[in-house]
Amino acid sequence: MNIEDFLKSEAPSWMKVKGTDGDIVISTRIRLARNLDGFRFPLSFSEKEAKEVDEAVTKAVLNISEKIFSHFTIKEMPALQRQVLVEKHLISPLLAKKENSSSVLISDDESISIMVNEEDHLRIQCLSPGMQLLETYNLAYKLDNELENHLPYAFNNTLGYLTSCPTNVGTGLRASVMMHLPALTMSKQIKVITQMLTRLGMVVRGIYGEGSENLGNFYQISNQVTLGKSEEEIIEDLQNAVVQIIRNERASRESLLNKAPLVLEDRFNRSLGTLKYAHIMTSEEAAACLSNVRLGVDLGIIKSIPLHVLNECMILIQPGFVQQYAGTTLHPNERDLFRAKMLREKLNSKTNKFNNKGEEKYDV
Repeated sequence: MNIEDFLKSEAPSWMKVKGTDGDIVISTRIRLARNLDGFRFPLSFSEKEAKEVDEAVTKAVLNISEKIFSHFTIKEMPALQRQVLVEKHLISPLLAKKENSSSVLISDDESISIMVNEEDHLRIQCLSPGMQLLETYNLAYKLDNELENHLPYAFNNTLGYLTSCPTNVGTGLRASVMMHLPALTMSKQIKVITQMLTRLGMVVRGIYGEGSENLGNFYQISNQVTLGKSEEEIIEDLQNAVVQIIRNERASRESLLNKAPLVLEDRFNRSLGTLKYAHIMTSEEAAACLSNVRLGVDLGIIKSIPLHVLNECMILIQPGFVQQYAGTTLHPNERDLFRAKMLREKLNSKTNKFNNKGEEKYDV
């Protein structure tokens, strides 16, 4: 595939499948940080070393993987293309800023991306819908094992895998889940949850990871400790924490629904109306409305919009995608106009069918 194919698609195919606990857990991500022995870390290596690492990693991935990968050089991409790849969670904001021999390898279904010469020589990232920590880890582990047979990983018998940042030394594993937690946010419990996770050695970030803010009540929860624990222990600890958060979110949703069902229904439908008919929409307002509609769908109050359409809309409202849609760079107020236009087109689409009860039924 060429880069335009990845950019023009909205949600990747894996995101269109509802995973386990998909009403709350949007996606699971496993990231493994690895470096090659005999080369300096990307923070201090030469352009010659960067090129050699890029060539070695790319050759190994393209030769051994069962999946079909496409390779893209970062410095050859315009800034807008890089931004769209960040918004699709295929590369990190840090990689998007690189100008040396950095690249990304992306599988055709976008479930795997391998960043080359970001903070480390390579970072393997696997994505799955819903709550699939163990399954996603196994996918990443299999690919990592294959690559280790062909690449000289930097490994210490005492410390484990050596990484550019000390916080990743050991397993090099960062496991995370993207969660939609509107009820815990509305009931002001999210701060307590965040403090609890911090005590457990975990971290809560925004939708784009480190340094990003919460948008639309989406939170990325991941492990912070990589040294002194096995991969299995890290996965198990995160799994247990997420299961508890899911219980708390469901209890909060039920409590809100029991206390003020008409108020909630009015809130959800007002948000849906805004998305369908507004002509100016900031990304913050769009995310808030999409969060309300998503909660309305999960609670069975809104029945006409499938979750995969809302997943696509959350990607579409981002600044890079709006400009990709417009075909040019836009000022913020121009983006607000195009964003509203995109949402109207997406949510008023008549490509849906009707089921035998006369209710709207979208194709998945």
